[in-house]
Amino acid sequence: MKQLFTLLLILLYVQVHAQDSLKNFNYSRNHITLTGMKVLGSWGIVNLGVGAAGWAGNDGGSDKYFHQMNTLWGAANAGIAVLGLTGAKRNLSKQPGVAENIQAQQSIEKTFLINGGLDFVYIGSGIFLNARGNSHNNAQLKGYGSSVIMQGVFLLLFDATMYSAQRTNGNKFRGFLEKSTVIFSGNKIGIVYNL
Repeated sequence: MKQLFTLLLILLYVQVHAQDSLKNFNYSRNHITLTGMKVLGSWGIVNLGVGAAGWAGNDGGSDKYFHQMNTLWGAANAGIAVLGLTGAKRNLSKQPGVAENIQAQQSIEKTFLINGGLDFVYIGSGIFLNARGNSHNNAQLKGYGSSVIMQGVFLLLFDATMYSAQRTNGNKFRGFLEKSTVIFSGNKIGIVYNL
């Protein structure tokens, strides 16, 4: 009886520890996302303000189109940040289980990795537009190209930083899962915690 009671206490401790750890990993993932979306939103707002002022105060030339494109990117980045903030805040209070945590962690890492790849496309497109504008003496293409290059470089740094932070959190989570194994074979259940 004493052994059964001890086993039950150990199982209860491991389950409480596992739930607390899952809650911490979920919180960390969403806190990283919240911080990132605040940075992206700030970048978007700055681009909206400076871009609109530069666009309105310019009579022509590539600077006008540079500011015009930055205004559009600013609006897009601010919109994405609002959606990201809303989702991350909503997820902070959730207590997902192991499977949901694994799926959410893989999804957020994949999102920033794919976005990083797209950032190279933006930079390449901006270089192309800029070169095309130079060869055809087209101020609009030069301005747009310079803006897309700048936005692509910022987003590449942003996505690389976010991926790195989320990957670090994910590696801690995966390490925790490797140490805490739940075994279920249909009629037996057990928890193994490797030290």
